[in-house]
Amino acid sequence: MSTKDQLSRPIKIGTKTASNRFVINAMECCDSDEVGNPGPNTYLRYKNLFEGGAGIVVLEAITVGYENRSRQFQLSIMPHNEKPLQSFIKDMRKVNDKTLFLFQLTHSGELSHRDFSKRVCIKPLPGFGGDVLAEDDVSRIMDQFVLAAKIAHDAGADGIDMKLCHGYLGSQILRPYNDRKWKYGGAWENRRQFAFDLIERIMKEVNDKNFLVGSKVSFWEGFPGGQGSAGPDTAILDLREPLDLIRGLEERGASFIIQSAGSPSITLALSQPDKSVPDQVYLHHTFQKAAKDVLKSAVVIGSAYSVFNKGNNKLQARNKEENTLFFWGNKNIADGVTDMIALGRQSLADPKLPIKYLEGRESEIKYCTACDNCIELLIRQKNVGCTTYNRPYTDALSAIRLAEGALKEKRT
Repeated sequence: MSTKDQLSRPIKIGTKTASNRFVINAMECCDSDEVGNPGPNTYLRYKNLFEGGAGIVVLEAITVGYENRSRQFQLSIMPHNEKPLQSFIKDMRKVNDKTLFLFQLTHSGELSHRDFSKRVCIKPLPGFGGDVLAEDDVSRIMDQFVLAAKIAHDAGADGIDMKLCHGYLGSQILRPYNDRKWKYGGAWENRRQFAFDLIERIMKEVNDKNFLVGSKVSFWEGFPGGQGSAGPDTAILDLREPLDLIRGLEERGASFIIQSAGSPSITLALSQPDKSVPDQVYLHHTFQKAAKDVLKSAVVIGSAYSVFNKGNNKLQARNKEENTLFFWGNKNIADGVTDMIALGRQSLADPKLPIKYLEGRESEIKYCTACDNCIELLIRQKNVGCTTYNRPYTDALSAIRLAEGALKEKRT
């Protein structure tokens, strides 16, 4: 099969169709209002993304409960958010009614920020931890996920992504590190049951065959006991558990799997390949192909393509023209490695990349440099944007660094 223009082809996902193979990854940007509704910058950001014409846009890590969250100004999905979210979706549909809109549902668990919420965990992880959740607590959180899925459906979203990646609560339960003796701990059959029970409840409660349900999964977190590790005290990569997980999700109705890796609070360069040593990007291709090989009909959405940009990267042993985002996206789809490609950091650099590519305007694209200043803003709980191409964010980060430098000098 030719590798040319694979990215422009439509694809069926469940009962719906994505108009092309571009997906906008969930990117937290700390721009909600005081009660978790989309704020002015949220509207502007997603308006640009919908104008960008990607086949799918995923609404960022929207929390199912405000008491345990990682960002002070994090979007939330509770009963008081339903009408504002409904209005938000309607406004995005006016911009572009072809793009599918998915909501990524999350609970932060041990990544909850102590300054404004309560940190909780399944089993204390060195450097993180928090109050240990009882079985009743987890049951209550699952109720929150189910309610959030119903709200997303009633507000008009096309589907939801149950976040089982990046060190958040889903990861914490699925990890081999969770060897605690309880309903969802210890043996893999117990740990995976959390995800299986959750998707079954969501499918039953929403009860709409046209509502897409899937999950973003970290195939390997890259530290001892993390997702995709061979045991609770080893980092040896073993894909048996993540592959069994996605097979089970598909059997229970999942129509898509978003491949990811790493836990950004611990193994950031695995989750988002670093510009200095970007080689871990090829691990993502390996995980995508492994997912494709075990799934029957669920669409595989591959991550970590931003680091390729237009070939200006430090990846060796390749000609520049065969080392770009578009080359690898088209090639991997043609070769059966993935069905779609998801863009995260690149979507902040240029939210209109898909339409520019589809219309033959590649020379106009602003490529992500993988500087990761957007991540620095996120870590500091500031409104997130691209500091390379958007001056207000450049100025905001400079002001933060100057203030911190002055404080450091004062202390010394």
